[in-house]
Amino acid sequence: MATVSVRYIVDDVDAAISFYCDHLGFVEQMHPAPTFAMLGLGDLRLVLSAPSGRGGGGQAMPDGTQPEPGGWNRFMVEVDDLDRTTADLRTAGVRFRSEIIEGVGGRQLIVEDPSGNPVELFSPNREEARLAQS
Repeated sequence: MATVSVRYIVDDVDAAISFYCDHLGFVEQMHPAPTFAMLGLGDLRLVLSAPSGRGGGGQAMPDGTQPEPGGWNRFMVEVDDLDRTTADLRTAGVRFRSEIIEGVGGRQLIVEDPSGNPVELFSPNREEARLAQS
């Protein structure tokens, strides 16, 4: 059961569902409208909303500001083999914001979903950096 929810604004909900489910292992939980879906991956629920005037997470703010994808805030998906995952994503034509970055807790790569939202793929090199610690 999900314990954390993140909402991403996307241009095309169907394209986002395909990206997250086909490439990152998410499972579609609900897709009741063309502008809205919920996906799950372990404890993470990813809520996808397309900008629209129909209400919900895709509606404009009271000052008229329209929601849009992009930015640098992101969630991280832990992967066992970052090199293999990188090769698979390249073959699939996924857009990359970075090459593999070596950090103090592990290695990371930032890819973009079809709307330009960043997703960090993280491969820890320290036990305390792992989500599920032994």
